[in-house]
Amino acid sequence: MRLLVIGAGNMGLTYSEGMANSPLLSRHKLMLYDKSPELLVSLSKIEHFDVYDKIEDCLPKADVVFLAIKPYHCESLFEEIKLLVNKDQIFVSIMAGVTINKIQQGLEIKKVIRAMPNLPAQVGKGVTSYTGAKEVSRVELLMIRSLLDTTGESIRVENENYIDASTGISGSGPAYVFYFMQSMLEAALKMGFSPNDSKVLVSKTFEGAVELFNQSDLSPETWMDRVASKGGTTRAALDSMEDNNVKELIKDAAYAAFDRAVELGKQ
Repeated sequence: MRLLVIGAGNMGLTYSEGMANSPLLSRHKLMLYDKSPELLVSLSKIEHFDVYDKIEDCLPKADVVFLAIKPYHCESLFEEIKLLVNKDQIFVSIMAGVTINKIQQGLEIKKVIRAMPNLPAQVGKGVTSYTGAKEVSRVELLMIRSLLDTTGESIRVENENYIDASTGISGSGPAYVFYFMQSMLEAALKMGFSPNDSKVLVSKTFEGAVELFNQSDLSPETWMDRVASKGGTTRAALDSMEDNNVKELIKDAAYAAFDRAVELGKQ
């Protein structure tokens, strides 16, 4: 199989690094196309990539094409490449908000899969939700899932509404965690801890809590009850969050990302 990734930004390069070692590529190197001359110079030094600065030199060779560009660049890209594509190619988009139908119409093809990755893919801990057009066969979907799994785990969802919803939960979700971590770091520093000790306290607390959650069937609510005793320090913190409506504000934030993904699809 010949695989091309268009766009070598954060997520494009992350997926390229993971998929380059997939046995599905057999003896072929992963093809990578980007318009940045400086970036291409550095990428050309990576042995497992074939790097291209002309789309016509790589796109016709590809069996699978990953679209890893910013959503607002999609229309200009479609105009640039639509005469180079063929109906047997599978296009996988990780562009937020760009619908399968828009890609099908823009490129005049049918086999399109839409996916929503997230940043922890950079360390092999990503989660990617995906769904495909009806023209994509079950075998082809399994093949794409295998590629997506090179950066963590993937889940197939029923329709594109869940892709937009995934944007609000997993796609944008790491930023919510970092926001919470930053708040705790600032609190630790204000309490007098050194920057290094603050980082250890916060990062290991998150890491341990996630591990406890993953290794049990208990809900987060049950874990909170186990940590918080009546009249204790943890209960005081949780009561403060409840009084300040933190839970609902987090839900609102997730829906704001979801709504924005829907808006992008309509533009």
